[in-house]
Amino acid sequence: MGTPQAQVWDGTTGDISGSTPFGLFDNQTSFQNDGPKFATFGARKLGYPTVEVEITSGSFYEAFEWSIMQYSRQVNEFNIRENLINLQGSPATTNFTHNNVAMNTTNLSQIIRLATPYGTEAGSGGNIPLYTGSISVIAGQQDYDLNVLWGAVSASGDTMEIKKIYHNDIPAVTRFFDPYAGTGMASQGMTDAWGFGGMSPAITFTMMPIYADLLRMQEIEMSRDVRWSHYSFQIRPFNKLRLFPIPTSNYTLWFDYILEEDRNDPSGRGYTGSLTSGTGSVADFSNAGFEWMDYDNINTVGKQWIFEYAFAEATQMLGYVRGKYSGIPIPDGEVQLDGDTLRSEAESDKTALIEQLRESLEEAGKRRQMEKSQEESEFLMESLKKIPFKVYIG
Repeated sequence: MGTPQAQVWDGTTGDISGSTPFGLFDNQTSFQNDGPKFATFGARKLGYPTVEVEITSGSFYEAFEWSIMQYSRQVNEFNIRENLINLQGSPATTNFTHNNVAMNTTNLSQIIRLATPYGTEAGSGGNIPLYTGSISVIAGQQDYDLNVLWGAVSASGDTMEIKKIYHNDIPAVTRFFDPYAGTGMASQGMTDAWGFGGMSPAITFTMMPIYADLLRMQEIEMSRDVRWSHYSFQIRPFNKLRLFPIPTSNYTLWFDYILEEDRNDPSGRGYTGSLTSGTGSVADFSNAGFEWMDYDNINTVGKQWIFEYAFAEATQMLGYVRGKYSGIPIPDGEVQLDGDTLRSEAESDKTALIEQLRESLEEAGKRRQMEKSQEESEFLMESLKKIPFKVYIG
């Protein structure tokens, strides 16, 4: 059996459509135009026609497509890192490739979602359902087990976390005209002096400043706090409730609570779609809305990077081919091929190109742009300080 012969570049390109492994860009006009040109350029740079190039146009097209995919991956990965906090919660079907994320979603949306759980603790909204329950308070009974009286019956036995107990004294304003409030009624003496003392206080009206009413209610509250038992309560472990003072009558006590299973829900009740069916919200890096870039929309800077990376990829392919035939026997000797050298140089070039692209993306990122804007403002202020002030002579 003879030694297999490697296919070599014959100087023809052929149709690029249908010649790439994935066919992601075959229908794009710029890709169809640039692909054959790159194949010709790559073959000549590798030594054709002076030396044989042991790869065909299909391999050049494969390297060309792969380099566009690498460029798209690097740019999209950077954009996801830059904008993930704004993308989370947005429709997973929205494609943000070649689009400004800030124009398609509210910048503060995810920040507000991150702050939403604090609203639950502050009692001003939140993302955890707040439930209301009640128990019957019995005169003379001070201790109550909320888990037994309400949790086991109306909360399906789920663990409750009590947020608020509605156990307060009656408002001071209800005793504003109470003659037994203990604070006196200054206006009563004035009406007696004016000859209206025989009238009931309920039908006697004296125009007084508003602060007088406020001071009187404060007097009632202070008198009640000092002379009476305070209305308060204790929540002990396992939702054991103790009321102060000891109840003297039967009434209904209301309270607000949440369920621990709602608090521990990792979705936070903010996700309502089905990622498996291709709908729903962006949850993390894996389903952020970035697709393959359109080669037609990539600018000249990006295309130059793609050409260089594609050439390095084609060089590496050639190195693998020549590595299969490290030595070719000839009369009185052997020709050594440069497969290992080509592979090593191509790998170094690809690594350098990736690092260069990442550095360029970081320089164009939001943080670096804000830093540059700040530096420009500081330099401008320093320049303005050196401008002499005008001298005004009146």
